[in-house]
Amino acid sequence: MAQTKAGWLTLGMVIGLIIGVSLSGILPQTPVHAVATHGQDSFAIATGPVQDEIEALFFLDFLTGDLSAAVLSFQNGRFLSKFTYNVSRDLMPPGAKNPRYLMVTGIADFKRGFGNMQPGRAVVYVAEATSGQVAVYAIPWVPQLQTTGRPQSGPLILLDKKPFRNVVIRKEE
Repeated sequence: MAQTKAGWLTLGMVIGLIIGVSLSGILPQTPVHAVATHGQDSFAIATGPVQDEIEALFFLDFLTGDLSAAVLSFQNGRFLSKFTYNVSRDLMPPGAKNPRYLMVTGIADFKRGFGNMQPGRAVVYVAEATSGQVAVYAIPWVPQLQTTGRPQSGPLILLDKKPFRNVVIRKEE
């Protein structure tokens, strides 16, 4: 009786192995992509893909409102491209002080058709809590320049901005 149980167990394992190997070549494999975001009192940092196999590192300085993006070179692993934009002009009401920013990245595969330039795959969302505004920015990316090892630079592209709160919050002094 023990011999029969062992035989069935072995047969089941062999059939399972055959099915598993067969399906691994048939079913599509979906890669998993992860991004990272972190912030401190006056600074936030996040990552997001620009094109296949390369990502951007986004920096937001809360004190100045400067949003920067840096992209590594395929050839040497050093920062090759840099893009900047001051988000305070989009998110802060005139005369406001002490911004409270939040930042996170997302993925947007835009339809191609921007000529030589196409927005990178990553977008960065920046929200300002006291004004209740959120804006989304993209990198103006030219894949051919990255492939040939030539630097890129310029301003980030403001794609859109919207209020996420209808009331501006002001601290009493």
